[in-house]
Amino acid sequence: MFDEMKTKSDQVISLVKDDLAMIKSGRAKPEMVEKIMIEAYPGTKLPLVELASITAPDPHLLMIQPWDAAVVKAVASGLAVAEMHLNPTVDGSVIRISLPPLTQDRRQDLVKIVKQKLEGGKEMLREVRNDTKRQVDAQKGKPNVSEDDIFKWHEELQKIHEEDVAKLEAMASAKEAELMAI
Repeated sequence: MFDEMKTKSDQVISLVKDDLAMIKSGRAKPEMVEKIMIEAYPGTKLPLVELASITAPDPHLLMIQPWDAAVVKAVASGLAVAEMHLNPTVDGSVIRISLPPLTQDRRQDLVKIVKQKLEGGKEMLREVRNDTKRQVDAQKGKPNVSEDDIFKWHEELQKIHEEDVAKLEAMASAKEAELMAI
């Protein structure tokens, strides 16, 4: 039951990590856009990372070079409609995205978003912990299961949960520091 909990917790942590990577920090990073889904071919949506090479030649510029020149316009329009407020420009077979420096107000707004994502992640982890706790409690009264075993499992459950929450908080703190760095 703890293996299942760890698997689900790792999925939650990975999800929050991906969400935090999508938040623009004023610095160009390929991770910001690589998971954006693009309809490059009719009826087929793919993550950008599977369609193009993404580089950050300087802190305020992303360059995206699709491997298939036929999808350049589809990639540019997919980036434009993504909910990241990006303004891609097509230059031949290369798409450039210029990221303006963030204002202090925008940085503070983004820190609030980071905190919201952190709280959402904590809530998901609590749900995973509660599901596992119900499984542990269901073991009461079964043969070869003592109250000491139940108590020990509850302690281990709480320990795993606290470690996972600490991982989320460390990721959020790192992102906040990145956002507030000028």
